[in-house]
Amino acid sequence: MNADRIAAILAGVLYFLGLIAGVLSIVPVIDLPDYLVQISAHVGQVTSGAFFQFLMMAAYVGMAITLYPILQKHNESLALGYVGFRLVAAAFIVIGVILLLLLLTLSQEFIKAGAPVSSHFQTIGETLRTGRDLVNHVGMILVLSMGGLLFNSLLYQTHLVPRWLSGWGLVGTVVTIVASCLLMFRVVDLMTSVYMALPLALQEMVFAIWLITKGFNPFAIASLSAKQPELEA
Repeated sequence: MNADRIAAILAGVLYFLGLIAGVLSIVPVIDLPDYLVQISAHVGQVTSGAFFQFLMMAAYVGMAITLYPILQKHNESLALGYVGFRLVAAAFIVIGVILLLLLLTLSQEFIKAGAPVSSHFQTIGETLRTGRDLVNHVGMILVLSMGGLLFNSLLYQTHLVPRWLSGWGLVGTVVTIVASCLLMFRVVDLMTSVYMALPLALQEMVFAIWLITKGFNPFAIASLSAKQPELEA
């Protein structure tokens, strides 16, 4: 098994890890009407959500770094851009985790204050919740999607995977960008934007399976290897 095949398998595993961690990072208690009371009562849910967000970040960045040596041989600019956007997305994930933990702290202080019916706690809480939604579902998604456009464009051009798969990724990414923009301007609600992103999530699962079971197209890699002596000459 050559290095490219091992890298493809590892990237596929990291892809799956990121998707699973993303699902497990959901913290439903944040969206309850009485979230300021409920968050303190569900500390484990909040802390596990923060942990899985960090795990998702590591998987996303790890996959990009794993694939970079292969991608840069075909188009170094697109490969660098892809990795760069993944690193920026990782920064957004960290900000989202910080906002989540700040909500936990606010909830604990709210309980200590006797859970007043009307106070600055509600104002701060709504600000933190809105900020977290914008960071997780607008900022991070838009940055990931920009990287996804570069990534799938490179795959489409080079035939490293079947064009139906990379083309699906391009279309799904565009739909996800539209969904995030609509959410940012309050045209759709959060759940609608999540549903609009489902085609891309399905494509990513299929892509991960493809990497693990099939890997990259050996003919595309061999074709590039054959061209290298000509380019160097």
